[in-house]
Amino acid sequence: MIKVDRILAIDYGDKRIGVAISDPLGFTAQEYETIIVTNNVNHFLRIKEIIDENNVMKVLVGMPFLMNGKKGERAEKTEEFIKKLEKYVSVPVFTLDERLTTSEAKKIMISLGQKTGKKKEKIDRLSAALLLENYLRSIT
Repeated sequence: MIKVDRILAIDYGDKRIGVAISDPLGFTAQEYETIIVTNNVNHFLRIKEIIDENNVMKVLVGMPFLMNGKKGERAEKTEEFIKKLEKYVSVPVFTLDERLTTSEAKKIMISLGQKTGKKKEKIDRLSAALLLENYLRSIT
């Protein structure tokens, strides 16, 4: 089998960062963890650590475009996050439209009989996994 680069997907938020990672062959996306955003650089250091531990070759960050396809305030904050992240990691960072991944994650959890109210960390991880699945489907 051909080995593909592992990809790390990030669902960035002001309070939490959902993280998912591809399998070593690049077929599937798995939820990895939720990182709490801090006022210092600890969340960037944790992302770097995950990249190093898992031999990640690319980072995919969800870009929260508005429904009309334009960039709003959330997209601008995400771009600021990416600029800072690029100072900590040595792998390429790119974006993918993440519109509706959070609502899709909530629908999946509800369909599985899980409550979403107090499981925001789970929603963040699942959103990152859905983003990564969308990307993996687009390249195969």
